[in-house]
Amino acid sequence: MIALVHVTDLIVTVGQPVEIGASALGLRRLIPITGGEARGPRLHGRILPGGADYQMLRRDGVTALEARYAIQTDDGALIYIENTGLRHGPAGAMERLQRGEEVDPNLFYFRTSPRFETAAESYRWLTRHLFAAEGARRPDRVELAVYEIM
Repeated sequence: MIALVHVTDLIVTVGQPVEIGASALGLRRLIPITGGEARGPRLHGRILPGGADYQMLRRDGVTALEARYAIQTDDGALIYIENTGLRHGPAGAMERLQRGEEVDPNLFYFRTSPRFETAAESYRWLTRHLFAAEGARRPDRVELAVYEIM
């Protein structure tokens, strides 16, 4: 039977979006990741600056997310994350999010599927399981509650 076990909460600080422009698929944006932290029962550390979220604001109103960044754990291990997902909701709420305004997370769907990669033996379990996350977008950060799928 499938169960979800809470692993960590990621608080990912972000910079100003860079709009690449409209293509046949929608509006391409790049959101710089400036830092943050991981805090939870199984994973603690800081999110390193230098990552980014490569977004496509699709013509159907869905934002496709593809974030890549790294965590340095409190004990010094490095963990690479590729986090893909979807965000959508009522047009007004999504327009406010795109402008960087505060929007109640209950007004939109925001789910991701993080994948982890590490050379640290003590965190190899992250590479052997599937994970799901529920997100909230704030003006200066993204908050993700990450769960291991058991």
